[in-house]
Amino acid sequence: MSKRDYYEVLGIARDASDKEMKKAYRRMAMKFHPDRNPGDEQAEESFKEVNEAFEILSDPQKRAAYDQYGHAGVDPSMGGGAGGFGGGFGGAGNFGDIFGDVFGDIFGGGGGGGGRSSVQRGADLRYSLELNLEDAVRGVEKKIRIPTLVECGTCHGSGARKGTSAATCGTCNGHGQVRMQQGFFAVQQACPECHGSGKVIKDPCRDCHGEGRIQEYKTLSVKVPKGVDTGDRIRLSGEGEAGANGGPAGDLYVQIDVREHDIFQRDGKHLYCEVPVTFTDAALGGELEVPTLDGKVKLKIPPETQTGKMFRLRGRGVLPVRGGNQGDLICKVVVETPVKLTSRQKELLEELQKSFEGNNDKHSPQKRGFFDGVKKFFDGMAS
Repeated sequence: MSKRDYYEVLGIARDASDKEMKKAYRRMAMKFHPDRNPGDEQAEESFKEVNEAFEILSDPQKRAAYDQYGHAGVDPSMGGGAGGFGGGFGGAGNFGDIFGDVFGDIFGGGGGGGGRSSVQRGADLRYSLELNLEDAVRGVEKKIRIPTLVECGTCHGSGARKGTSAATCGTCNGHGQVRMQQGFFAVQQACPECHGSGKVIKDPCRDCHGEGRIQEYKTLSVKVPKGVDTGDRIRLSGEGEAGANGGPAGDLYVQIDVREHDIFQRDGKHLYCEVPVTFTDAALGGELEVPTLDGKVKLKIPPETQTGKMFRLRGRGVLPVRGGNQGDLICKVVVETPVKLTSRQKELLEELQKSFEGNNDKHSPQKRGFFDGVKKFFDGMAS
């Protein structure tokens, strides 16, 4: 089945910025995350599709290859870069390999004689780790459980039954490749019998059925550093799939996904929050307790504070994971109109309103400026 366009998967335009892409990925990943859709196979497939799309488009080189060649530019089987959710990120060749196999013999280059090595590095794996904002900012150690291919303990990765060994392939005589003549072209391709290894297993191991690897679950401890954000990756070397025929294991990439917070919004190293202020505190001034990730702090509100006023609490934001000064917490004041007033409270407000009569321009300068602008606008239309 053909793959969907990666931009369509994330719901973004082809010229979307990194920030737009990250926001779209966060939204889609949270929507389809397996923890939020237990037992939903369709949601799991969509989650893998979203992760694959973000993995390609968040890498400038892979994105450029995808924009130019489509899926063929990033498909390992076609010589591209990254694989899918459970596959390799970098185990494939490049476009030169394709043409080298076809034209190598004609011009004296290419695969001369030995075939490809049967020792193969294991595939890299990716795991999506969802964190709350507090853990992302402070750092945390998490246990994760992942399915992976490990070396078979019975045959020690050979794939052959204990006491036996693999035999030389009779089709390619151990070269791993066969040569086909197609008119003017001499084409070399992987041997269909041994699939390029040069060896065949006549008596396979009963535990791994000749694969040399078996699937197991393993639990790993991941140390998440302070200040990570959605889209950051942690590399665990050698924790990917076991290599074939004794090859080295791949790596595990832990992809960070930070959940939205009920109070704070994050923009890089800075945090933002809205602080509701009563009508009287905004008019007369006061002192409020505002939340931070480290506890409550006092914030002084000067008299005549308007909605939208920003207050900066320095050093109360995020310490960037890649170094630099700690960010700030920016509090935005939102003046709250009183509700559910008693009769006496309404009388007092009416008295206050009457006291403003004749002096509204003095007490409400923004209102005056607004209506002056409206008057000029309509006067301009009439002239």
